[in-house]
Amino acid sequence: MAKQTTPEHYVFKVMLYQIEPTIWREVSIPSTATFFELHKVIQAAMGWKDKHLHEFRHGKGKRLTSVIASIDEDIVQGDDFRDESLTTLKEVFARKRFPSRMLYRYDFREDWIHEVAFTDKVESDETVAKLLGGERNCPPEDAGGAHGYQACMDGDLDWLDDTYDPGEFDRKATTTRLKKVKIS
Repeated sequence: MAKQTTPEHYVFKVMLYQIEPTIWREVSIPSTATFFELHKVIQAAMGWKDKHLHEFRHGKGKRLTSVIASIDEDIVQGDDFRDESLTTLKEVFARKRFPSRMLYRYDFREDWIHEVAFTDKVESDETVAKLLGGERNCPPEDAGGAHGYQACMDGDLDWLDDTYDPGEFDRKATTTRLKKVKIS
């Protein structure tokens, strides 16, 4: 009788660039998930509303020329392009040693840049993404990118909602959003 294997989850930490103190989330997701599903998980984990285009970039060293994204005329596909809805995490990371990093770029106008660090493989038979940790509140989606947001935090601009608390991390709300993300 063949040994049954327990399904794998990949653990990743996503950190928003150019903002101090760091805003981050740590999540596990089935290795069979597509990059489109990973995009949905990042949106839910960070609290974004998925109103803009996005892409994943990876490569060797500082040359992040490989792109995984949706097929859209506004996304530069280049020589090494993969359709995110057809590419699974396992296809890209099965043979790599952890940690492995890539960039997740969201909203090309405001240019929210996230580092996605894949840190571990764990056994899990869960079919949903799971929140493992996080700190700080994600900026409002249309806050002007990292520089506009930082200007608001420094008091140079005054247009953020008075109810926004940058230090708050709502673990319960984040967990609820993640449970709604469908993973095939």
